[in-house]
Amino acid sequence: QVQLVESGGGLVQGGGSLRLSCAASGSPFGSYFMAWFRQAPGKEREFVARISKSGGSTVYADSVKGRFTISRDVAKNTLYLQMNSLKPEDTAVYYCAADKYYSSSYYRQYNYWGQGTQVTVSS
Repeated sequence: QVQLVESGGGLVQGGGSLRLSCAASGSPFGSYFMAWFRQAPGKEREFVARISKSGGSTVYADSVKGRFTISRDVAKNTLYLQMNSLKPEDTAVYYCAADKYYSSSYYRQYNYWGQGTQVTVSS
């Protein structure tokens, strides 16, 4: 089983940037499809971006397309989310997720989750 730990969240002004990291351990990182989701207070968990096992294929939610970039470094066992041009509506707890068999934009498809990292964007 893979264990996931997110970091890199914080408070940033609108228009600013943050880079989230998700460190994986316990199982070969390259064996997993990976994704980022987010959840704002009172809202359902929302898909942000996902990446294939090789890193060669990525998919983004329309709300972040052109502003966020998902990537993975197999040598470092780490998943990244570069977030630029941040908006107040990006405020949420961000989670990384992993699954061995499915790449999906639906959060219930993922079996492994990190604890989340808070991102707050001020206006």
